[in-house]
Amino acid sequence: MSSLNLSPEAVSELLFSQTGLALISLLLTLFCYFVAKRLYRLHRVWWLAPIVLAPVVITLLVFNLDIPLPTYFEYTHWLMAMLAPATIAFALPIYRERKLIRQYPLTIALGVIAGLLLGMISSWLLVKFVPLPVELSKSLLVRSVSTPFAMEATSAFGGVPELTAMMVLITGIIGMLVCEPLFKLMHIRTSLGKGVALGASAHGAGAAKASELGQQEGVIASLTMIFIGIAMVLGAPVFAVIFS
Repeated sequence: MSSLNLSPEAVSELLFSQTGLALISLLLTLFCYFVAKRLYRLHRVWWLAPIVLAPVVITLLVFNLDIPLPTYFEYTHWLMAMLAPATIAFALPIYRERKLIRQYPLTIALGVIAGLLLGMISSWLLVKFVPLPVELSKSLLVRSVSTPFAMEATSAFGGVPELTAMMVLITGIIGMLVCEPLFKLMHIRTSLGKGVALGASAHGAGAAKASELGQQEGVIASLTMIFIGIAMVLGAPVFAVIFS
C-alpha cells in the first residue's frame, strides 16, 4: 500500500479550500465550546460562561480567518439541526417533576402565560418603534423562547431560523446577567419566583443560571421554559396573525 505523500503546498491548498475551512470551522466551534465549559467550571464568572465566551471567540476567529459564513455553516449547521430532536428530551423533566407541577399548577401556568405574552409584546413594540430590517424584525418576535422551539416557530412569522437563534442567544445572556440585581430590586426571594422568572424570560441560559441558584429554582425554570416553548410552537400560526 502506497503512503499518502502530500507536499506542503498541497496541504495548504487542502486546508484553505472550502471543505477544509468548513471542517476547521466545525472543529473550532467544538473546541471553543468545550474550553469555555471547562473554564466556567473552574471559575464561575459570567464572562466565562459557554453561552457568552464561545460565541465571542468563534466570531472573532471567523472574521480574522476570513471564513465566509456559508462556508462556516457548511458543517456547523448540523450542530443547529441537533436542537430539533433534542426537544424530545424535554418530555423527561416534565414526567420526572410531575409532582411539582401538580403542587404549583397556578404559579407555573401564570408564569408561562405572562412570559409568553410579555416576551412577544415587548418584541412587537421593539419592532414597531425601532427601524429594523424586515428579516430581523420577523426573526425577533419569538426571541423569548428556547432555541429549538423558537427555530421551529419562527417560520410562521416569516423569520430566518439562524437570526432567531442569535436573538434567543442575546436574550438569554442579558437575562442571565441582570437577573440577580433585578431579584434584589423587586424583592423576589422565593425559589419558585426566581425559577419562573428565569425560565420565562431567559429560557436555556436562565435555566442554567437558576440551577446555580438552587435545585428547585433550576427545575421550575426548566419546566417554565419547556411549557412556554410548547405553547409558542402550537400557537405560532395564531400569534403570527395577531402580531403581524
